Amino acid sequence: MAQRQRLIVGNWKMHKTISEARDFVAHLAGLLPKSPHVEIVLAPPFTALSAVADAIKSLPIGLSAQDVHWEDHGAFTGEVSPLMIKDLGCRYVIVGHSERRRHFGETDAMVNKKVAAVLRHGLRPILCVGETGEQRANGQTERVLSGQLTDALAGVGKEQAADVVVAYEPVWAIGSGQPATAEQARDAHRHIRARATALWGQDAGARLPVLYGGSVTPDNIGAFLALREVDGALVGGACLDPTQFVKILAVAHTNP
Repeated sequence: MAQRQRLIVGNWKMHKTISEARDFVAHLAGLLPKSPHVEIVLAPPFTALSAVADAIKSLPIGLSAQDVHWEDHGAFTGEVSPLMIKDLGCRYVIVGHSERRRHFGETDAMVNKKVAAVLRHGLRPILCVGETGEQRANGQTERVLSGQLTDALAGVGKEQAADVVVAYEPVWAIGSGQPATAEQARDAHRHIRARATALWGQDAGARLPVLYGGSVTPDNIGAFLALREVDGALVGGACLDPTQFVKILAVAHTNP
């Protein structure tokens, strides 16, 4: 059986100074498994993007920003535009992460503006969607996912679908040490793909990369990647240690 292409994204969140970022990449470079089947992307904080961009020039690693503003320029103190992100060498941008929604009040309408801006500049949004523990307990998971996807992807046409990545990150699993079960992940990913198919048609829906995120570790990544519905992972805490991150990449390489 031919191996599927995997996308593994390491989201550093608010961790690592510039010197720590350089040390991480130097350590990672000596451990990287060579695999044409695994696309590796790092998402450092804004302050370290330039340093990491330089450090990975000769490595098979892509670069992602953790967030972006939807305007190209303007009086938005503290914000970073898609033009700035692209100028740094980013190919991806994480959009709509639950921590942005929860701590900074991002709405689906704001996420939609960011998705549109990212696509307008030839970048790839990694759109995060997911339900809270209360919503899951109340049987609202599919309704929440449908609403987030429909609102965030409003105005995104079929011709742009190939540049979109979706990450299913159940809010209750992030940082909790309690990931979704394989069955929960499978069902959520199926629903996401079905919703994408309803928006863009069968071909585009089938090609959409859907990642799992939420307490991903070297010990559980294999169970998620064994699901044909899961195309990769958005990794949080476990990506901060290059040894642990390489273990995740190794599992992705060996999982058909």
